[in-house]
Amino acid sequence: MHKQDNTQVLARLAALKAMTVGELKAEWQTLMGSAAPNNSRSFLEQRIAYRIQELTFGGVTKPTRQLLDALADEVEGKKVRRSVISDPRNPVIGTRLVREWDGAEHVITVLKDGFDWQGRRYKSLSAIARDITGTQWNGYRFFGLRERKDAA
Repeated sequence: MHKQDNTQVLARLAALKAMTVGELKAEWQTLMGSAAPNNSRSFLEQRIAYRIQELTFGGVTKPTRQLLDALADEVEGKKVRRSVISDPRNPVIGTRLVREWDGAEHVITVLKDGFDWQGRRYKSLSAIARDITGTQWNGYRFFGLRERKDAA
């Protein structure tokens, strides 16, 4: 990412505020290759701003797009393989995570559809970390898990 790119993008984003709705629709046509779907100034500004940044800095990665598509399919009731949706930071089912906190050892077992801690099932590691510490934590960070390199 170059400083010049940042400056140019910021200038283009600022220019959107000064455009009329007609000009925003023309910009939409140029950037999207289709007619603007509506006359909402805020919608056009936000989506055009995103597109400008996407074209300059790059968009969503292919694995992220695939995950979002799979999640959308699940919401719509379509059958989706769970392995497609699972977080790549999750260890293999049956793995035991051990974390010491305030002098006590906490053992979490990875299940097919969540986690077990002290005989209770949890959907997320963050919920377990919150119960252990009494504060909000990113569960993956609390248990020392990082995204696998091959997931990207």
